[in-house]
Amino acid sequence: MTDHDLTRAADWLRLADRVCVLTGAGVSAESGVPTFRAADGLWEGHAIEDVASPGGWDRDPDLVWQFYNARRENVGTVRPNPGHHALVELERRWGDRFTLVTQNVDGLHRDAGSRNLLEIHGSLRRTRCLGCRAVADRGLDPLGPAPRCPDCGGRLRPDIVWFGEALPEDVWEPALEAAYGCDVLLVVGTSAVVHPAASLIPVAKRRRHPAAKVVEVNLTETEASRLADIGLYGPSGVVLPKLVERLGS
Repeated sequence: MTDHDLTRAADWLRLADRVCVLTGAGVSAESGVPTFRAADGLWEGHAIEDVASPGGWDRDPDLVWQFYNARRENVGTVRPNPGHHALVELERRWGDRFTLVTQNVDGLHRDAGSRNLLEIHGSLRRTRCLGCRAVADRGLDPLGPAPRCPDCGGRLRPDIVWFGEALPEDVWEPALEAAYGCDVLLVVGTSAVVHPAASLIPVAKRRRHPAAKVVEVNLTETEASRLADIGLYGPSGVVLPKLVERLGS
């Protein structure tokens, strides 16, 4: 990350009417959120698809809940980092003209204070009833191996978008609109290989003239780099506060 690139990115933001941010696992990793996927792609000897897919749920819902309860417990031990808080500062500047689209399911953006937030892959903190279809925020309290809906007694599943499932239209459509309508798109802590989330980058570049400026904030170059106008490389918890400082009051 050069001082010149940081200044250019701040200049683009200063002139922007609308700002959109896409975040991924790298932001949460800086808070200590584990991926739960070992180097061999397994969790506790199970393929991730066995605990994060409709087929895995049909085969062994207790195992699925074991996986997600472990994730919930771990998230309860971490806190938002300076990168999360810097994004809250950006939202305060642009208000409802700022949209944060996240692939993360840990809820740390919301803990930090982000409000105009689209959690396109769901949330560890929410459950969905397979009976009455109610979606409820359960926080991070222990849920047990086979939780039931307190209203109708139906089986609960995590409100997470699993492998093979479509993104909910009520969050994906606003995400597309935010990317297409923004003047600057920040791509933070994501390798840009998970689709359809990664498609928000070319969507922002396809908008009417002038196309949005894309600023990548990652540890190293990624698939997003070829579409980025500027790459600010380093920990997002370091880069984003510097960007906010350079942006000024």
